[in-house]
Amino acid sequence: MGQKKDLTGSEKSKIVRYLAEACSSLKIAKLLKRDHRTIKRFIQNSQQGRKKRVEKPRRKITAHELRKVKRAAAKMPLATSLAIFQSCNITGVPKSTRCAILRDMAKVRKAERRPPLNKTHKLKRQDWAKKYLKTDFSKVLWTDEMRVSLDGPDGWARGWIGKGQRAPVPLRRQQGGGGVLVWAGIIKGELVGPFRVEDGIKLNSQSYCKFLEDTFFKQWYRKKSASFKKNMIFMQDNAPSHASKYSTAWLARKGLKEEKLMTWPPCSPDLNPIENLWSIIKCEIYKEGKQYTSLNSVWEAVVAAARNVDGEQIKTLTESMDGRLLSVLAKKGGYIGR
Repeated sequence: MGQKKDLTGSEKSKIVRYLAEACSSLKIAKLLKRDHRTIKRFIQNSQQGRKKRVEKPRRKITAHELRKVKRAAAKMPLATSLAIFQSCNITGVPKSTRCAILRDMAKVRKAERRPPLNKTHKLKRQDWAKKYLKTDFSKVLWTDEMRVSLDGPDGWARGWIGKGQRAPVPLRRQQGGGGVLVWAGIIKGELVGPFRVEDGIKLNSQSYCKFLEDTFFKQWYRKKSASFKKNMIFMQDNAPSHASKYSTAWLARKGLKEEKLMTWPPCSPDLNPIENLWSIIKCEIYKEGKQYTSLNSVWEAVVAAARNVDGEQIKTLTESMDGRLLSVLAKKGGYIGR
């Protein structure tokens, strides 16, 4: 008997919508013509979150190779495990094994920052999840801005540091630093942008709307069909320039109002899949502690990294929304991770 196929993104979306309509798992299985156990397993996994990893026997490497890895970790601070092993000409070692080996001789520097959630925030996040349970997320355009600096995000740089080794001191500039503000969107398997905000422009309500007009609306939205525009839902967070009365009224004149403009809960970057896209791009442009000498060079790096993100990666991010909604409900509005 052949291996059974996994649930598709479309089937997962339907399961979430059927659950919102108070359908039982048995009824959902009959509607989708899938095994009842498959449906129950998906519902349980979505509510329980990530399962604990089962430790597997790591691949053995020789003592000579181990010494080479240790020397490479000392010479290449903040490098990834893959870069360290490649510099030693050690191939065929899975990431889990590389990291397990490096943990015995090094550590990862990581800074995690996220806004705190109070009781009101959690209630609003739950209300938001309930409101959009029946939404077809393939029609939602997820948008956000990201600032990239010449030297990397503050507190972001991380990588393996050999025990007893000091972290390198990054280049410090007396003047002439700064960064580039980037806007982009993702919908289904498509990347919109990225678009660069003009240097020196601070995004208030007026400049934000003008920016959208010159980039998003003129270069992308106007080329779409009338049926696409009719069904598309525009998502943006609650930044002051986004949520102001001026911006809301301006978007309404563009046809993005009421149900076509998604409401957004406070302090919820973990619910926006484009944040994962920013992480992919930043990991690429700042790998091995890379720094830049000009704003144009860091912008070119962002464009190149964005081109390397394929449609399947973007589709994976946008199709994760059903699971995110179930998770935020299961955690009673708490953070779900990304």
